[in-house]
Amino acid sequence: MKNIIIICVLFLLFGLTAAAQDGEVNKNPLLTQMTSAIENGQYPKINSVLIFKRGNSIYEHYFNGFSKDSLQDSRSSFKSVTSLLIGIAIDRGLIKDINQKVYSFFPEYPFFKNDKLKKEMTIKNLLEMRSGFDCEEFNGTKDCEQEMSLSKDWVKFALNLPMKYKPGEAWSYTSVDPMILSGIISKAAKMTVMEFSRKYLFEPLGISDYKWTVDPAGHGMTGGSFYIHPSDMIKLGQLVNGNGIWKGKRVISEQWISQSTKCDIPIPDFSFAKSSRSQLILPQPAYYGFYWYRELLKTKDFQKDLLFASGNGGQYIFMLKDLDLTIVFAQGNYGSFKSKQAFEILAKYIVPSFL
Repeated sequence: MKNIIIICVLFLLFGLTAAAQDGEVNKNPLLTQMTSAIENGQYPKINSVLIFKRGNSIYEHYFNGFSKDSLQDSRSSFKSVTSLLIGIAIDRGLIKDINQKVYSFFPEYPFFKNDKLKKEMTIKNLLEMRSGFDCEEFNGTKDCEQEMSLSKDWVKFALNLPMKYKPGEAWSYTSVDPMILSGIISKAAKMTVMEFSRKYLFEPLGISDYKWTVDPAGHGMTGGSFYIHPSDMIKLGQLVNGNGIWKGKRVISEQWISQSTKCDIPIPDFSFAKSSRSQLILPQPAYYGFYWYRELLKTKDFQKDLLFASGNGGQYIFMLKDLDLTIVFAQGNYGSFKSKQAFEILAKYIVPSFL
């Protein structure tokens, strides 16, 4: 009898919580309009949208046959997770600091140390996309990732690439930079990056169902192609929004969160909002940090600072600190400007709902 009472109480509490959350959504007609706009095809190929405020689920909706159990290719938004992993390695004293030379982790590759330019390369250069390698993916001028994926050892391939600039001199987006960090984490922690991330990041956050892309040499891909549930992507955003604390426990130092998300590197002639082709948003310049982006979301009615992870196709983890909002988009708009439609949705439906 006692157990039955307990079950009934728990059921009642769950029902009240769910009803309260549904009520909050229903009181936000803009979110209802957003759902209709997505379902009616105004914003195509959106697979899921999740909104959390103060750690509570406000909105979670799946489209196009996707469900809560569907794994989503996070693409380059996973680079931001790699940034978190480097922060954890530094917090734990496995890596001295971001100014440590890259060559010091790879004594088995003397060709790297013997290159005058490569010898100067630091972890910071890799985190800022200022390695100096002759690669550039952001504008599609020289994509080294495709060739790397055909090699047997992606870390060695990346280290062996020719240089174009002095490290720290020019911003040039490339997935080979975070791939080298996969090797550095493995060397420093004396375990694979898969084991390291599971032990120090995923398990503390309760993330257990995911899929790595691994090269033939056993290196986990840390530049993208990591499959994860959007409901777990939101946990990563909440961790950052909480300055490195998850459910009362510190996972990453506040210092690293602050340093890695400062985002003071201007991306030349680029704005996510402008690329969305939205008539609602007043485009502002985008900035880069340690695999994180910032851009001011500005309309005639408001402006809000956006910190976010971004992946091809429209994989976003957005954080709005002053509103205590964490928002995830998972999409299938690969190689299309429509992947930036999330910015219009933010400006038109989501942010105004919480002002």
